[in-house]
Amino acid sequence: MALYTSSATLGAASTVYVTTGESSGTNYSAAGQALTNVTPALSGTTAVCDFADEVFSTATVTARGCLLYNSTNGNKALCAIDFGGNKTSTAGDFTVVFPSATATGAIIRLA
Repeated sequence: MALYTSSATLGAASTVYVTTGESSGTNYSAAGQALTNVTPALSGTTAVCDFADEVFSTATVTARGCLLYNSTNGNKALCAIDFGGNKTSTAGDFTVVFPSATATGAIIRLA
């Protein structure tokens, strides 16, 4: 998962990880971090995917959104997420909290 500033142009046309508009700062590295506990599951008849909340520890960084991408398959984009405004941490934990893995709440779901 890579973090991006408001200058990034992420959206439905985003097909791969790019560095343009990527956030930078103390304790944030280009390309971001690998998500952990990637858990596909079923919620009723809907396939969902859950992730552990992602923490960039003791970071000084600002991000407007992020890109989930597959670094083991050509950096292909999975989804672009807009945080709805700039989010900032100053020498603290920058945490992206993923919603519960339900048919109506999961960040990635296929019905």
